[in-house]
Parts: sequence; C-alpha cells; structure tokens
Amino acid sequence: MNIATEYPAWLIIFCLLAGLAYSALLYYKNKKEEFNALTLGILSAFRFIAVAVIAFLLLSPMLKSHFRNFEKPILILAQDNSESLIIGKDSAFYRNDYPKEFLKLVDELQKEYTVRTYNFGHKVSEELTFDYTDQQTDISELFEEINTRYSNRNVGGMLLATDGLYNRGINPVYSAEKLKFPIFAVALGDTSVRKDIFIRKINYNRIAFKGNEFPIEAIVGANLCNEENSILTVSYGGAILFSKNINFNSNHFNETVHITLNAEKAGLQRYRISVRPIEGEISLQNNSQDIFIEVLDTKQKIIILSQSPHPDIAALKEAIESNWAYEVTHSLSNQFSGNIGEYNLIILHQLPGGRDDISRIITEANKQAVPLLFILGSQSNLVQFNKSGAGIEIQAQKELFNESLPSLNKEFSLFTISDDVLKAIEMFPPLIAPFGEIKTQVSANTLFNQQIGSLVTGYPLIVFNQTLDNKTGVIAGEGIWRWRLINFQKYGNHNAFNELLSKIIQYLAVKADKSFFKVTGQNIFMENEAILLDAEVYNQSYELINTPDVEITLKNSVGDTYNFLFGKTSNAYQLNAGILPIEDYTYEATVRVGEKLYRSQGEFTVSPVNIEAINTVADHNLLYRLTSKYQGELIYPEQLSTFTKMIKARDDVRTVVYTEKKFSGLVNIFGIFIFIVALLTAEWFIRKRSGSY
Repeated sequence: MNIATEYPAWLIIFCLLAGLAYSALLYYKNKKEEFNALTLGILSAFRFIAVAVIAFLLLSPMLKSHFRNFEKPILILAQDNSESLIIGKDSAFYRNDYPKEFLKLVDELQKEYTVRTYNFGHKVSEELTFDYTDQQTDISELFEEINTRYSNRNVGGMLLATDGLYNRGINPVYSAEKLKFPIFAVALGDTSVRKDIFIRKINYNRIAFKGNEFPIEAIVGANLCNEENSILTVSYGGAILFSKNINFNSNHFNETVHITLNAEKAGLQRYRISVRPIEGEISLQNNSQDIFIEVLDTKQKIIILSQSPHPDIAALKEAIESNWAYEVTHSLSNQFSGNIGEYNLIILHQLPGGRDDISRIITEANKQAVPLLFILGSQSNLVQFNKSGAGIEIQAQKELFNESLPSLNKEFSLFTISDDVLKAIEMFPPLIAPFGEIKTQVSANTLFNQQIGSLVTGYPLIVFNQTLDNKTGVIAGEGIWRWRLINFQKYGNHNAFNELLSKIIQYLAVKADKSFFKVTGQNIFMENEAILLDAEVYNQSYELINTPDVEITLKNSVGDTYNFLFGKTSNAYQLNAGILPIEDYTYEATVRVGEKLYRSQGEFTVSPVNIEAINTVADHNLLYRLTSKYQGELIYPEQLSTFTKMIKARDDVRTVVYTEKKFSGLVNIFGIFIFIVALLTAEWFIRKRSGSY
C-alpha cells in the first residue's frame, strides 16, 4: 500500500512551504509577546500541519492498494436430458441409480472446486432434472452457451455426460473449438444394436401445387430384421394412398422408397408415413412420421430488376428459389418490357439508378398494387429513390457510405424472426449503406436498424411501409451475398439466410389484407415449441390500435377448448399460449372496436418430434474423438467416482491468483477530515485559553 498523486511528487515541497509560510506569517512576528515559546511552537506546528495537509489534498493524492484474489477452478458438469437415453434397455438405471451417482459426484467436487451444472437437449438450462424429456439434442448450443458464460474464467474442465447422439446444430467436435479447457465425457447409452424398424428420413418439398403430382422419398431402415418383412403406407385423413411391401434382406437394412402423390386440395395437408411393426422391436416410436405440405393454387411470380449484374442477385435468386411457392426471374431494367401486373413482387436492385429511368415501373407498380422491394447501393440514385414513396428518405450530401451491421428492432411486429436466424445475424458482416440523414415515415416499420461499429443508430437498415394502396420494403445497403456466404461458413447451410429472405418476400408478396382485424402465425408447431400468434387491429382510418382486448379460443379435434387473452405490444398484440399437446387445432379470435365485433378464424397443427427415436445406438466414437482432441478422458457411468481423482491429478486444474490494484482518493477518507478539524480545533482552544483570538 502506498500513496500516489496525479501531479509530480516534487510539488509536495510547495505544500510544505505553504504550511510553513502560513504558520510563520500568523505567529512569528505578531504573537511572540502573547504566547510563551512552547505554546507558540505547538500552535505553529498545528497550523503548519493543517495547511500542508490541505495543500497536499489539492494534488489529488490516491491510496494505492494491492489485493490478491483466489479463484478456485470451475468444473462444468453437463447432463444430456434427451429422450434417446431411456429408449434402450437401461432406462431404469438412468431414471433411478444414475442420478444418485451423478449428484454424489457433484457434492464431492464442490468440496474443493466451484461446480456449475447444466442440462442440455433442445435447450440449455441450469437445473438438473434427469427426466429425459427433451426431444432434440444440440450439443453445439451447449458449447456456445458455456463459451459465452465462462470465457476468460479459470475453468478446469468440463464433464459431458451424453450418449454422443445429436440431431440439431453442428458437429460437437468442431463446435467445441472455442473452448480453452479440457473436455471429459461420460459415455452413456447403449451401443448394442437392437431389433428395430424405423423411418430414418423423409425427403419432400413443403410446397406443392393443386392438381400436380409431388414426390416423397421415405428412407426405411431396419436392424437385426433379416428375412422378415413389413409394409410401408402413406395415409391421409385415415385413407391409405400408397402402400409397398418391404422385405428385409440383411441385419443392417436401408432402402429408399419413392412415392408419388397427387395434390387434390389446397391448404395445409397432413400425411402420415408408417411401417408396420414386427415382433420384438425395441421401439415403436420411430415407425411413423407425419409430414405437412402446403398445397397452393398457383406459384407467386417475382422479378428482380437491376442496372447490371451483381452477386446480390444470385444470392437473392437462390434464396427465393429454395421456396417452391415462388417463381423468380431476373432482367436488366433497360431490357424489361413485361407486364407489371403479372408479378406478385418486384425487386429493384440499386434502382432507381444513374443510367436507367424506371419511374414508369414504379408508377405502374403502385397503380396496380404490386409490392416493391428496393435494395440500395453505390449505383442508386437517391434523389429519384426519395420520390418513390418507399417509406424513407435519405438526405445524402456526398457519395459516402457506411458499413452497417443489422441490429434487431425489438418493437418489430410484422412477422417473427426465429432464434436460429437471430443467432446467425450476429455473425453477418456489414452491408454497404449510403451515408446521410434518413427520415422515416410514421407508417414505416423497421426490422433492423443500422449498427455502425458498436453504435446502434436510429436509421433503418431493413424497413417496410404499407399504405392503403401498396406495400414496399427497403434493404438500405448492398452486399447481402456475404450474409449467405457467412451463413454457410458457420453452419454448413444457408437456412438462416433463406429463412430471413423468405419472411421478407412472404410479407411483401402476399396481397395486402385490408380487414380491420387479423391474426397471423405458423401453420405447424413442433410439440416442444411454444404456440406464438400475432394480432393486429385497425381503426376506420386504417391506423394500428391496441386499446381493446383481443380474446381467442383454441379447440382441438375432440372438442377441448383453451381460452386466452392476447398481450399488448407497442401497437399490436401477441399471444404465447405455451406448449400444447399434439393435436390439430382451430381457433377463433374476437375483438370489439366501438360497436363493431370483428372475428378472425384459422387453424394450426402441433406435430410430434420423434427424432430422438430414429437412432438409439449410442455414438461413443464421437465422444472418444471429442475427448482426445480437447485433452480430456472418456469414462463410463460406473467410473463416475474416479473423476475426482482424475481432476486432482492434473497440473492444469489449479487455483489462480489474481492481483488487483485499487485506487481510492485520500480526500474521500473521512478520518483525514477529522484529523484536520481536530488540529484546527486544538489550535483554536489553546489560543482561546491563552486569551488570544
């Protein structure tokens, strides 16, 4: 502990001189006759010390202290809570004996280490439940959560208790690369192959068109069923549309069955693909799967217009074409002579531009209520764009550009963005956006604001506008092709980018609903998903309001009803009905605005998740590769008690000492104030007693 000042230390000499000068002027000449030498010396010393200390405090002195903090090693214990662990023969062990051994290990480790426990499956939680109810397994999400929470902490290691099976996220061997500590594993589950028939996978397009045939591929697998047989069927509403005999000719059977069906009815259609069980199967859960296909009357037509080729255009086309509901074409604007009214959406890439006059296209689109999506960039003519009525105006003084990252506007309510998309967006690179003041119309609804560096601005990056005549969208920057590229680099697919573009296109391409009350939501929810619905209410001026209450009644196929009241957002409504049983549901929502009662009806399905039952053979090889790569060890449930000795034997698991410096201003120490007051009070008392003032 020592003292430091903000100013050079030699200034302390002047503090002492100030105290000496003040004391001398006060006592040396005028007080010799009033006090004896001893009293005069004491008074002079008191005044000298008080003034010198006050002057020293003006130098902003600080008391510098050093503290040593000891951080014990953190041990992270993560338990797989997925359903696959209890499908096999050892389900009783994992429900009864294993939890006791695991908790005993936790208690033992807590005596010497800081222990953090987690459950993981389709989500990560800090509560150990051992109920094995999660119907998906995402180990990569666990690793990402751990990295976020414990980066730069003294983590001694992680114990991963799992069967090594994952059906969501990316390969754990690669997703653990950010972790800077050893990974140990408890190899759970059954590696023995048991008699079973299962539908391994179903390949199909989620969109079909009325009157057309559509293909389905069902991949049927079987273990230890040689020389037995079954029947694969496809049923719709209880009627069998397709059947085929399956003869198993090996103990490790795999066959792809090609199915062709006819789309006879528009709307969301549910089909069940099943294989007949045989005697002795370990599980019947994986013998059937339901698929849902949206049957549309016609495809929606989209055209992309641009001044010149650009990588954004290829990214847009591929994302849009991933959804069979859309037919997309591209044309240079100076070569386009088509009929505007034929299209459900027109995408204008860097148009209006410097060369091409597209005022006719914009005017005709607004006249025929054909939605427009503007993508701005270095070739955009902002003066002409500002006249298009897109919902924003950009006042740019020079041709300058910002690198703008997307930042979600939490008040956005036109459609929902999934957690997977939001997670991917955090990794997306910036778009090149025109620099300038952006004025946003009151009717505009911003999806993403521009984030420049670490500063989130109030300027929109992706924004929508709807009037009584038409809908428009604006992506205020070029370079979205990089988003698609990064999506693939990080996740090995384009799903997040395609989903984001699909939501944008779907909102714009759907004909504007001019009703005063509407409820929107997904058609299909998985059984582990919360039921989320949105609602909008408009007054007679077609302005969003949310003062009246919106009620909704859900009804399942057997007549059970569930009543809810929508919650209110900034200018709309949202309902989280939680998890509902697997069923087909219809709903009717009502709202009273003044004397008028509005109704909105719809339907959705809660679909089962049987993915955990498809593969029940534990993958201990993955755990071996994981522990080998990250300097850990692989153990089995009966070896849990040895983990404590294993950790104690490691030199890299030890307490870390952190030295912390702490600065505190002396002027804030109350004792110094008391000391100065005491000196001056004592001086005053002596002077008073001696008859002086």
